[in-house]
Amino acid sequence: MRILVINPNTTASMTEKIGKAAASVASTGTEIIAVNPADGPPSIEGYFDEVFAIPGIIAEMGKAPAADAYVIACFDDTGLDAARCATEAPVIGIGEAAFHLASLVAGRFSVVTTLARSVPAIEHNLAKYGLASRCAKVRSSEVAVLDLEQPGSNARHKISDEIARAIREDHAEAIVLGCAGMADLAHSLSQQHGVPVLDGVVCAVTLAESLFKVGLRTSKVGGYAAPRGKRFAGIFASASPMGAGSPG
Repeated sequence: MRILVINPNTTASMTEKIGKAAASVASTGTEIIAVNPADGPPSIEGYFDEVFAIPGIIAEMGKAPAADAYVIACFDDTGLDAARCATEAPVIGIGEAAFHLASLVAGRFSVVTTLARSVPAIEHNLAKYGLASRCAKVRSSEVAVLDLEQPGSNARHKISDEIARAIREDHAEAIVLGCAGMADLAHSLSQQHGVPVLDGVVCAVTLAESLFKVGLRTSKVGGYAAPRGKRFAGIFASASPMGAGSPG
């Protein structure tokens, strides 16, 4: 199968890291294609950035209509609902994937994310997915997303300290890393702290493969129905839905 993994921001080094994490768990015969849009924010830190990332997500999907599944590699699950409207193939957000898998290996988990401004969006998603009661707390490590791409930064140290506090104060039994840019840290942090530490990228790839294997596709009845054909104006004219369920 072919999985298109979309990093919704424009930072190519992060896309490379995400692609490596995805490929590390992909089954033999699964092709991972990691991409990012050319236009949009270099990182997604809060609601404002999300808005400008969504057109790029849909555009990247439109370039790969034959993909068997899509992964949205932003922990806020940026544009996830819109992306599911654009295709019948499974579309997995790394936040939702990590929450579900964490609930299968622990009674209570905490989320350790980047900046405090990202906490409300994550809390909103937990409630939306019906998993708020399983999450002890959403914590910010006060690490800017792009600091995760800087060699020699103290980002890992800050994240590790916040994990220790989550285990001690929240009684968390597992930790969900709240940013795709943390994908390369999960294994070592799990070994250091002695609890499962989940990265949403590998969780999402695993779930995408599972849905494909059993033949489940996105329902086109209700909220995820294909967009109705209409002409968009101005700079979004090229994204006009033609009523066939795919962008453009």
